[in-house]
Amino acid sequence: MAAPAANASTPSFNSTESICDAKKGKYVAAESDETGIALNDSRNAYLNKSLLLCAMVAALSSINYGWVIGSVNIPALVIEECSGGPETWTNGFPSCIPMSSTLWGLVVGLTALGAWAGSMYSGKIADWLGRKRTLMYNNAFFVVGALLCGTATSIAQLSVGRFVAGIGCGFAANIVSTYNSEAATTKSRGFLGGFQQLMILVGLFLSQVVSIGLSNAPLWRVLFSLSGALAIIQSGLLFMIPESPKYLATKKRYDESRRALQKLRGNLDVSLEFEELVAMLDAGSRNASAPKPSLWQILSGKTEVDLRHLVFCALFLMLSQQWSGAKGVMFFSTEILSATFHLTDSEIKNIPSIAQLLTLGIGAIGAVAVVIGMSVLDKIGRRTVLIFSSLATSICAALIVVGSKLDLGPMVAVFMYAFNLVFQCGVGFIPYLSSSELVPYHVLGSISGLATSVNCLTLFIISFIFPILDKALGPYLFVPFVVTNFITFLFGVFMMPEARGKVITEVIEQYQGPPRIVYEGVFTKKRVDSSI
Repeated sequence: MAAPAANASTPSFNSTESICDAKKGKYVAAESDETGIALNDSRNAYLNKSLLLCAMVAALSSINYGWVIGSVNIPALVIEECSGGPETWTNGFPSCIPMSSTLWGLVVGLTALGAWAGSMYSGKIADWLGRKRTLMYNNAFFVVGALLCGTATSIAQLSVGRFVAGIGCGFAANIVSTYNSEAATTKSRGFLGGFQQLMILVGLFLSQVVSIGLSNAPLWRVLFSLSGALAIIQSGLLFMIPESPKYLATKKRYDESRRALQKLRGNLDVSLEFEELVAMLDAGSRNASAPKPSLWQILSGKTEVDLRHLVFCALFLMLSQQWSGAKGVMFFSTEILSATFHLTDSEIKNIPSIAQLLTLGIGAIGAVAVVIGMSVLDKIGRRTVLIFSSLATSICAALIVVGSKLDLGPMVAVFMYAFNLVFQCGVGFIPYLSSSELVPYHVLGSISGLATSVNCLTLFIISFIFPILDKALGPYLFVPFVVTNFITFLFGVFMMPEARGKVITEVIEQYQGPPRIVYEGVFTKKRVDSSI
């Protein structure tokens, strides 16, 4: 790939620094891989300590996201039904905030509505301030949300606190995945793409572990407040990591971009990787003088390259993650299992109850599942993982229905575990990879924001209606999710692009055009392409 021409705003590359000079041995060491890339060339790297630490610091926002959505699960009955005892006031704070299950579902779902609001503007703000500074300023939402929830004396205050914390979650959902994808090497893209979902699940699991000791009044207030403490800690650590090299290069801050890339790659030679980064951005901005396409132009295919199929796939993946019903399990598993095992009021008050302990296991197995999925993603491909994950999730949902109908508590618990395991192996984290792997950089901000908005709005709807469905459908609660996950399976078989090992230009060339059937076979390379 040719380097950009030297000028006042573009870094120059002399003949001793060009890619062609690799033939002279400047960058090709005595040892190289089968492609001829030197082993000390950063383009040949997978993960190093520096990259992993920077990704972990950024992903503290994801842990906070998981903490916010998971912290309401175990203490739910104590807060909404005053299961720990009648409502009492101490030092101006009530021991519980009684409300109906429908209203509780709304309070829980307001986090997702706040996340939608945050995601709407996160991309534009990150393009203006940078990824790192946006994460830093975003922590103010987590702190304010934690203070409001921790000191809540009414349903209204608790609702506002959940909404404000949700704004922070919306920013985190978009910006963490953007930062990590831009910091990643080509070989670590799959791993760091799943890192976001892994850290969300780690945060969710940690919140549930801590909940066991902080579920009773007034300690559930401390549980909600810890999110603010985590945000403050991350704000300090963010000073220690570099800004995204790609973001800096787009702003023509080439010296800073190269230093940031070097910090992410440790002692590896970043010369050729940096040259390719600048050349790629330069090629993508040749028409920078022309106005960027509007969201409507992108969605209607009125762009130079028709991206409708790829955009549809990115949006559908984010939709499918939430309509799977998995977040309903994460939010309401304690209440579902309490009913499944017919726990009495005295058993519910005896913390930890069997339902709460089982909820801990569901959170833990989810984190393990993401690691499993991440480990095979770059070996067998995104599409194959999605196909098997979605089909298995649909089957597990059906078996939960069978167990519920037969009133077999252990069977329900086992397949709730299996449901979360197979979901998190693929459907749970692949959507976070989709936008950056399927759409070009010049429209990534718009599509990422829209995809995250779709994700958050679907999460709000599921969070709100899940308790309503529970009451209306009883043992058939998971029937709708049998259907939705099977639809995701069909999407994976017939429409899902495969981006494994491909650069974005290859993906666009192969899958440009309107939404259509693109069947490649599950195990074969046979491909049938037909517009729909």
